[in-house]
Amino acid sequence: MLPCSVLRLSFPLRSAGGSLPQPLSRAANIVNHQVLLKRHSSSAVITLKERLRQLIPEKSAEIKEIKAKYGNEIIGTCTVEQAYGGMRSVKSMIYETSLLDVEEGIRFRGLTIPECQAQLPKAQPKGEEPLPEALYWLLLTGEVPTQQQAAQVTAEWQARSDVPEYVVKLLRDLPADMHPMTKFCIGINALQPMSLFAKAYQDGIRKAEYWEPVYEDSMNLIAKLPTIAAHIYRHQFCGGDLIPADKSLDWSANYSHMLGFDNPTFYDLMRLYLTIHTDHEGGNVSAHAVHLVGSALSDPYLSVAAGMNGLAGPLHGLANQEVLNFLLYVQKKLDDMGLGGQEPSHEVLSRLIWDHLNSGQVVPGFGHAVLRRTDPRYMCQREFALRHLPEDKLFKLVSALFHTVPIVLTEQGKVKNPFPNVDAHSGVLLTHYGLT
Repeated sequence: MLPCSVLRLSFPLRSAGGSLPQPLSRAANIVNHQVLLKRHSSSAVITLKERLRQLIPEKSAEIKEIKAKYGNEIIGTCTVEQAYGGMRSVKSMIYETSLLDVEEGIRFRGLTIPECQAQLPKAQPKGEEPLPEALYWLLLTGEVPTQQQAAQVTAEWQARSDVPEYVVKLLRDLPADMHPMTKFCIGINALQPMSLFAKAYQDGIRKAEYWEPVYEDSMNLIAKLPTIAAHIYRHQFCGGDLIPADKSLDWSANYSHMLGFDNPTFYDLMRLYLTIHTDHEGGNVSAHAVHLVGSALSDPYLSVAAGMNGLAGPLHGLANQEVLNFLLYVQKKLDDMGLGGQEPSHEVLSRLIWDHLNSGQVVPGFGHAVLRRTDPRYMCQREFALRHLPEDKLFKLVSALFHTVPIVLTEQGKVKNPFPNVDAHSGVLLTHYGLT
């Protein structure tokens, strides 16, 4: 998830899957999440920072107006059950960059995933999936960037991507059996002495100017994350040193290259994977942790590291690993039954799933706290697999589970959403190309 949350502009009041109550409909019209998306045109290519410099005063004025007109309005209530249950569905947070709709799934600044795939710039000349650089521009500004503007973000991240040698040495010296996410968090924290915001705050920067060093820290950190992640992967799983960056490539393709994968199709998979994971409303563990820690004026390095610690949990970012383990478990069961070479029938899979549930375990990758339909992030990964790996053995198993598990979970009657989420598919794609 990209640390765009440290650069908040103005946000409508929403709960997960909720809508604005009256009498705030007029306020909703002022800062409607379904913002009018437009391409910012200029004879010269405006930079992202320049565009933010134009937008931030406008957004600050909007927030001031809303607070003046509606500051005393009540927007919701909270039951005892909600308080004990983590405040689910309680309207209590301002967030604009993305919205999780109960039926439609995630929208980035009002755009669905298929709309992002259609409208956002792609890698030239033959990329098929959106560039995360383009989505980053969209999240921060509410505008679909031009190809030139997306390329400008790519160039900025390339220029900022070098990681200090002391961080590389630190990561290399960590215990071999330490979990990669623990190392990742350590690497981010180790970059903290570079924080321009921390220095500016100590020097007495004016509050109205906070956003500038925060922007610089965020851009620097995003640029360096692929190098840190690739170093951890190569050292822990490949027994070798980091593959040097290829700064002629976009952010996702260069990350793939440093991991050791120079397959153009894998480049596109990584672009898709990173794009759909950039943001997921403000109430999930990692995004909320970044906001919470950032509210103490901790700099972006400290804030994002906090979010990544949350992401490492088995009910959050580690979920796709749980799903992959489950898929391998089911495949072994099928192999033991002599069915490993064929697509399992609904009856066979149904029996296996019921046995698994009756043993007191859950089926990972199915169900969602908010969604009440199949996660669109799952569907776009499925469409990628249908195009590029339709005969993959594990993908065929994922497809069979896609049809069987919701039926079983509906019969069991314990979950409100029996459909697959994003984690039910990502592991099989990465496994197919040899990453896991």
